[in-house]
Amino acid sequence: MDAVELGVNLFVILFALLDPIGNLPIFAAATAGASLKQRIAVSWWVCLFAAVFMVLIFFTGLWTLQFFGISMAAFRIAGGILLLLLGLEMARGDFISSFVDKDAASDLADVRGYAKRRFQRLVVPFAIPLMIGPGAISAIIIQAGEAAKLGPTGTAASMAAIAAACVVTFLCFALTGPISRLLGEVGLAIVVRVLGLILCALAIQFILMGLGEALPGMISTGVITPYPDGGH
Repeated sequence: MDAVELGVNLFVILFALLDPIGNLPIFAAATAGASLKQRIAVSWWVCLFAAVFMVLIFFTGLWTLQFFGISMAAFRIAGGILLLLLGLEMARGDFISSFVDKDAASDLADVRGYAKRRFQRLVVPFAIPLMIGPGAISAIIIQAGEAAKLGPTGTAASMAAIAAACVVTFLCFALTGPISRLLGEVGLAIVVRVLGLILCALAIQFILMGLGEALPGMISTGVITPYPDGGH
């Protein structure tokens, strides 16, 4: 694998795991009533945080797990439990209303203050672990190991992939206005609940993968990797 292939693979993986398209309804609900400038500012801070966090994980993730004596299996299980709790909240509770900023429409000219309030509210649980969950972190750590084999070119390609994934995510979030108007409050609520159900299933899959690594042979490989051939 050369540096270009490594970068392309990492970009595709991160785009799928960050899932800016699937997370659009939540972001639209979180910035309901905001002006275009306010939404762009929030998108910028969320995606900048995501980029910085992923870069830190790239350089320190494996070392951090080793330092604390945490196996990848344990990390997958813990991350899966956290995602499961979030998914249950999305599927069962009034998840959207917890993100609503009632002061958003009161001062549409307050771009910096609004962006600061929304960023503080969206760091957890939106940026982490909804966007950057155990899957994204695991993928970055694994790709960091591959990049180390290629030297500086591998690192540069990985940084470019992380930047590109965050730029695309920023563009998607910045253009949520038309989507929020199209779906409306009822449509947003339905989509978020469906995503919550999917997130619960994904969380269970992470837990099963972690248990499969921790207890080899105890769980069927068909459950851990249900579609090894892509489902065909």
